[in-house]
Amino acid sequence: MRTVAIDVENLNVRNVWFNAEKVYLDFQDGRTMGAPLAWFPRLQNATDAQRQNWRLIGRGYGVHWEDLDEDLSAEGMFLFTKENV
Repeated sequence: MRTVAIDVENLNVRNVWFNAEKVYLDFQDGRTMGAPLAWFPRLQNATDAQRQNWRLIGRGYGVHWEDLDEDLSAEGMFLFTKENV
């Protein structure tokens, strides 16, 4: 079993952006994390306008896309990315 220590106090999302293959989260502490869009079919199949219509939730611990009914938590993305590298 693998254990990953996460300092959730520093996982506040500052910005969300995309390229052709990945979704990226920029964090308040300066880190950026990206994950393949293939892991998130709703985001992968969304239009650019739908992808840009996001808002922070949970005091910046997550991101919500109203048009897509999609949520990403910073902690969940971090754990999911670590397990699938």
